[in-house]
This record gives sequence, structure tokens and C-alpha cells, in this order.
Amino acid sequence: MNNKILIRHAMLPSMEISDVLIEGNKISKIGNITPEEVGGADEIDGTDCALLPGFANLHTHAAMTFFRGYGGDMALMDWLNKMIWPVEAHLTPEDVYWGSRYACLEMIKTGTTLFLDMYTFPEGTAKAVEESGLRANLSYTLFDQWNPERAQKDKENLERYLKLFETYSDRVQLSVGPHAIYTVSGEMLKYGYDFAKANDLLVHLHLSETYTEWQDCVKKYGTTPVRYLKELGVLGPNLILAHSLWMDSEELDILADYGCSVAHNPASNMKLASGYEFRYEEMRQKGIRVGIGTDGVSSSNTLDMTTAMRLASFLAKAWSGDPKAAPAGAVYDSATKVGYEMLRTAGGTVATGMLADLILVDLTVPEMTPTHDLISNMVYASSGSFVKTTIVDGKVLMRDRKVEGEEELRTNFLKVSRKLFEKAKG
Repeated sequence: MNNKILIRHAMLPSMEISDVLIEGNKISKIGNITPEEVGGADEIDGTDCALLPGFANLHTHAAMTFFRGYGGDMALMDWLNKMIWPVEAHLTPEDVYWGSRYACLEMIKTGTTLFLDMYTFPEGTAKAVEESGLRANLSYTLFDQWNPERAQKDKENLERYLKLFETYSDRVQLSVGPHAIYTVSGEMLKYGYDFAKANDLLVHLHLSETYTEWQDCVKKYGTTPVRYLKELGVLGPNLILAHSLWMDSEELDILADYGCSVAHNPASNMKLASGYEFRYEEMRQKGIRVGIGTDGVSSSNTLDMTTAMRLASFLAKAWSGDPKAAPAGAVYDSATKVGYEMLRTAGGTVATGMLADLILVDLTVPEMTPTHDLISNMVYASSGSFVKTTIVDGKVLMRDRKVEGEEELRTNFLKVSRKLFEKAKG
């Protein structure tokens, strides 16, 4: 197999036109590539294209592709209790594989190269990631609901998955995913955090997503969600908090002091009416790393990170009344470089020595023309459908919008989806 790729005449994020050489799974040289260095590389014409880092989706539930368009226009807890959880009770690892495999296709087609996932049966998602060629960090979901038997099962599963994930490639990493403070006991939150710390894993948790969650936490524990986590001793630099809407400035100071990171999910936050005042600028000013996520397609309807970027910027400007809030460059970094940093992966930038997780974006489409500012166009005007080529770990996963086997994958996915919902109906 050819382990070299030469991309010619592409526009870099700096808007410089250059050649880029990939050797193995890393970028080895940018500009002035000699014939000797090319050495029979697979050549890709990047003329009229931008060569950019792939997106890092910092919060999703990949296998929930089954639920796209299902149970819309509902409040979060009604939606979960009445529509989602009853069907999820019938899921098998094979179902999760097919749901995740189709999500991987969507991410490849829209330029995502790395994602952070939380779902049941992570072995199904891991298999999908391995086959698709993408890169992912997969959180096993803790969900004990104060049930000692379920808590013990979660503990046993964590040990089992820790061993299982050692058999996968380095593109597939494990993390601990306590679902939320309203579904996971304090004891289990502490166990999961300690397990992650002992094994150098990330912790991925929904927090302060709705005002109801905030109110219930105050009623039950006498304090707010972030302060509750502090009292439990489960804050640290390995913690990534999804949503993080209902927080005061002192809570943000606490997150900053402990080095925690946050995943902003503007689409699902708005669709589920969870909230909209995500304090992007204040978090950045306090030194909190902010990544961008799509959430699952059940609550955002798309895994397209260009949509998530645009919503993140526009929403911040709208609620704050500040047109300078969440500027294009900062949001773009959140969706690429910062996301990679949060997942402790050496990518997210076009630079020598970095992982070759890259996309080629068509600049000839009307929405990308003219190119006064490439990054501004990417955040405010682009679409995942403009991605022509996706490369992960130095391997071409999509070329000229074509992914090998995508038609067969769609057929199988729809067949499994129908069976799942038939089973759930009884």
C-alpha cells in the first residue's frame, strides 16, 4: 500500500497556496516538494480547494442516527422518557454497530475526522470506527440510577472495556461516560472519576444542560451542579462537560481552576429549548477550553460540524448583543485544534509532524466565493457537502465525494433501523 500522499496547489488555512506531503500517518513537509521526495506518492490535485484540518466533534451519540427526525418538538425529559429510552432498551451491540457505522459515513462526508462519543455497547461503535477509518474516543455510559445492581454491572463493564479497548488500533480510545447527575449516583460519579484517573482516561459528562436539572440539583443537594461535582471531588483536567449552559461566573472560575473543558452543542441546546446563553467568551477569557459538538442527530438532526460552528457564533452574538462575540477564528479553532487538544490527539492543524487528519474543501461553490477570508467563509458560509476529500491517519477515506461501499451501507442501515423500531413496538 502506498504510504505517501502528495496534495498539490491547495490553499492552506493561512490562504497560502502550497503543496503538502503526507508520509505514513503524518504531514511530513509543506511547500517545495522535490521529485525525489514524492517517490511515487498518490497525488491529489488541490487546485481551487482549501486543505484544512478535519473537524473534531466533541460531543455526540453516533448510534442515534436511528432516531433522526423521531420525536421532535418535545421537552428534553419527555423526549428521553417517552421516545428515546423505550426504544434504546431494545438495542443490541449489532444495532449500535450499524447506527454508528452510518454516523461515521455522515461524518466522513462532512469533514469530521475525530469525535467524542457517549453510548451503550461501545464495542459496536468501536467496530464501526475501526472499519470506517475515522478516529474516536468512546465513552462507556455509566447509568446506575441509584440501583446497586446496575452500579456493579457498570463497574464490571468498565474493567471489561478497559481490556477490550487495548485490542483496538490507536485510532480508538476509551473514556468514562457518567450520563448525568440525575441518572448517576454520587458514589458512581466518584468511582468513574477515580477509575478514569487511575487509567489515564477522559471523563465525559452531561452537565447543567437544562434549568430543570439545575433546580433539581439545588433541591436535592443544596448546591448547583458544578459545586456539587467539586464537593464530590470529581473535577480535573481530564473532565469534559457537555452543554454547560446553566452556570454562574463563580462556577466557571471553579472549572478554570481545575482545568476542566467544555463541549458546546448549540443545535441541540436550541432545538430542545435547553437554553441559549452559553458563555463562550467568558469561558475563553477564564482559560476554559471550549470544543464544539453536534450532539446526536436525534436532537440536532445532523452531524455536520459546519452547521454547529455557524450556530455557535451566531447564537453568542445574538444573546449577548455583541457582534464581536465568538469570532470566526476562535470558533473554528474550537472545532479543530482545541477539540484535538481536548482529546489529547496530535492533530487539528496543518503543520509538519502533525497527524494527517485533513479535508479538502471545494472553493468553487458560490457560497465560498470570493475568498476574502477563508476561515470566515468556513464558519459563516460553508457546508459539509463542500468537502471533497477526507483523509484520516494518512489514509483517504473519501475522494471526490465518494466513499467506498456507501450505497450498501445505507441499505443495511435502513434494514436494521426498521427491525429495531418493529421490535420496540412489540
